[in-house]
Amino acid sequence: MRRGRPGAPPRGSAERTLTSVGTGEDAARPDDRGTERDGAAQHAPEGGRREASRLWHITLSVSGAEAPLKEVRRALEQLAHDHPFLLTSRYANDHAEIRYWEEARDLHDAAAVALRLWGEHRSTAKLPPWEIVGLEVIDRETYHQRLAEGYGPPPASPVGVHPF
Repeated sequence: MRRGRPGAPPRGSAERTLTSVGTGEDAARPDDRGTERDGAAQHAPEGGRREASRLWHITLSVSGAEAPLKEVRRALEQLAHDHPFLLTSRYANDHAEIRYWEEARDLHDAAAVALRLWGEHRSTAKLPPWEIVGLEVIDRETYHQRLAEGYGPPPASPVGVHPF
């Protein structure tokens, strides 16, 4: 998939593909993540090179026309079931906030996956026809630095779907 942004390679050059959570041999063990945080390319099992995945904290905000609270809660619970990496969801009858961790090669890939989340699960989870009105993607170190300095939202606790 090609994404247009400043400095993007010209047509006909190698393209990057979007990725999410690695599996099998590509998935890093938790104790290996620290060595891959710099985003440097790592050796792939085939002897080639691949870019290392990093953890990104995602906060996705959606809003729209009012919907019954019971339906919103049920839809967010189904989304959490369909997308098991969701940490917490907060909701009201006209907006919601979803927070979770995503593993991706870089911020662009993490944001692309996050921006697709609501639309791709809209019909299966019967989510309200709300639009995405906010997206924050920060790396793991920034998330923990904000917490240590007393800024930003507290860690997602309790985990689950809760009203505002």
